[in-house]
Amino acid sequence: MPMFPLGSVLVPGAVLPLHVFEQRYRALVRDCLATEDHEFGVTMIARGHEVGGGHARTDVGTVARMIQVAELADGRFALVCVGTRRIRVTRWLPDDPYPIAEVEDWPDEPAIGDLSAAVAAAGSRVRRVAALATELGDSCADGTTEVSEDPLTASYQFTVMAPIGPADTYRLLCADGPAARLAILGDVLDDVEAVLAFRMANDAQELTLGDEGDATG
Repeated sequence: MPMFPLGSVLVPGAVLPLHVFEQRYRALVRDCLATEDHEFGVTMIARGHEVGGGHARTDVGTVARMIQVAELADGRFALVCVGTRRIRVTRWLPDDPYPIAEVEDWPDEPAIGDLSAAVAAAGSRVRRVAALATELGDSCADGTTEVSEDPLTASYQFTVMAPIGPADTYRLLCADGPAARLAILGDVLDDVEAVLAFRMANDAQELTLGDEGDATG
């Protein structure tokens, strides 16, 4: 399968806009457009950079399907893709000219038991932490997004909504199934919330010191 390593993580159900300018990835887009499904794989770059190659790639990723494609006058492409399913790379092949890998689908384990309470709790917490991050000036996903009642879909939606970095997003992508993903998300949010609380307290302290300086100036 053609592969597009990125510095970010795509999860099933998420939207991925791409600006394709490297020649090798222009070739990937043209080759994918010639197929029925218009799909390629996305994995995260573990070390290195997106441009130029020579990077280390993770072996768990997501299939991206191109749903909007615009070729610009200079040959670049503007894409809108959506993640469809999770995959594992079984073998990386030589780049020719873009990365290519042998992959296998890696479906999530089915949810066991009623996860509705866990989904509701995770949704409330993700929105609360995202609101705190937004208050501190961070850019976050839309917290008003309607969440699916399906635990699997919801677990991926929360992964996108949570104010977390690529490493934590990848950890959630690799969870065995929705129950494990929700549990890991709780642990991740513990750390994120602690950092945000520290930042907020620090900002409040700096504001107080600034007010004292103004009063004595």
